Amino acid sequence: MLNTFKNTDIEFTMGVRNSDLSTLQSQPYNSKFPKKRTNPNGSSWCVASNQAQKSDLQNALDWVCGPGQVDCSAIQSGQRCFEPNELVSHASFAFNNYYRNHGTTAEACNFGGTGTLVHTDPSYGTCTYD
Repeated sequence: MLNTFKNTDIEFTMGVRNSDLSTLQSQPYNSKFPKKRTNPNGSSWCVASNQAQKSDLQNALDWVCGPGQVDCSAIQSGQRCFEPNELVSHASFAFNNYYRNHGTTAEACNFGGTGTLVHTDPSYGTCTYD
């Protein structure tokens, strides 16, 4: 059976058994990191929107790591957050650092509409989002 689930962070479709449906609907799911659940204390992180145009995302990332004065060394080749070597991943890490250093407000996560707030910890492997 295919079901589509939504929460404020993602939408996905997957096959499930009817017996699993109530459990899945009661817990928000992070498709890239399935062991992570929504943080119960209301924490938020700023990540790149997967709806953003690549050129807009690149411009925002360039600004954050340049004039925005965010330390982007962790997303450089060979560093802890370089892999996956994808624009959305790198921008997400940089956006979140800017967001943390500028008051964790919606405005500090806008980046011309390329940033979005999530309530599921985007950390993975050795790449920890503060």
